[in-house]
Amino acid sequence: METKKVLLIEDNPEMRENTAEILELANYEVITAKNGKEGVLQAASHNPDLIICDIMMPELDGYGVLHLLGKDERTSAIPFVFLTAKAEKEDYRKGMTMGADDYLTKPYDDVELLNAVEMRLKKSERIKRQFDRSAEGLDSFMQEAKSFDMIIKLAEDKKVKFLRKKETIYTEGSYPSYVYFLQKGKVKAYKSNDNGKEYITDLYKEGDFFGYLDLLQGETYQESAISLEKSEVAMIPKDDFFNLLQGNREVASKFIKMLSNEIKDREERLLQLAYNSVRKRVAQALVMLAQRYQDDHSKPFSMSITREDIASIVGTATETVIRTLSDFKDENLVEMKGSLITVLEYEKLARMRN
Repeated sequence: METKKVLLIEDNPEMRENTAEILELANYEVITAKNGKEGVLQAASHNPDLIICDIMMPELDGYGVLHLLGKDERTSAIPFVFLTAKAEKEDYRKGMTMGADDYLTKPYDDVELLNAVEMRLKKSERIKRQFDRSAEGLDSFMQEAKSFDMIIKLAEDKKVKFLRKKETIYTEGSYPSYVYFLQKGKVKAYKSNDNGKEYITDLYKEGDFFGYLDLLQGETYQESAISLEKSEVAMIPKDDFFNLLQGNREVASKFIKMLSNEIKDREERLLQLAYNSVRKRVAQALVMLAQRYQDDHSKPFSMSITREDIASIVGTATETVIRTLSDFKDENLVEMKGSLITVLEYEKLARMRN
């Protein structure tokens, strides 16, 4: 197993020696720097796997170090952990918006230090994985993103909007001010034509970010978003979001990949709307709902959803969807009780959509 390199930037000699000794005993290769300026040079020359840096230092403090490293392509993506004797929220938030990955508050013991380092290195490795350009690959990334503290912490301490069922989050044509993080519930994004007919463009579940596509493109919202059930969304101001993207190249690249996957997925769905039969499209809609919202794969997937919403996914009349679902019920592919639909034969529906 490859030995991980840790750069420790700390102006206090005793703290620097003690921390370095603990890390070396845990088989990390440790490079030390006694001030911020030296630390920036060491980072560029040694390319460490992780940087641990004190905040309060003379000449160049920890924020200055983070700023300079973030501007250098060679060092901008290295995981960065602050050491601080101050546990004040504003210091914490300032560091996170600049691109820091974590904080360690002095005094800390051996276990706290090693746990923080190990966790951060593991998360960095996970987030660097390359995922397939597919719906499954995007889902895999979103699962990893849930544990990617740099992004999740961006949503902490933000305004949370508590939504009733069918409550609007933003509307087509309005200007983006936030990126949204779905903490609880389900949300749909949809477009409306001149006749008021809806077409669902996306479905979001807990742990998903949404509303960033148009923000990144500098456009008004091209769609509307509404809750499918009681939901909670954290509202991340666009300035905080852009600060994070500009401060951390790794996060920026992941959002770009999410963006390209999202566009590709929509293009594929539009092609299927154009060329697939209604039967295939309804099967595809049910499979997509299961992929997005099924938690327990040992049981048949069930979800309460209106026929109108399924018609909006499929791109056809509600009456046509009702007839197709009735056919599926007769074939024992699904079960229906009111608005609750249970998928009994997932594999058959998945084969049908291909």
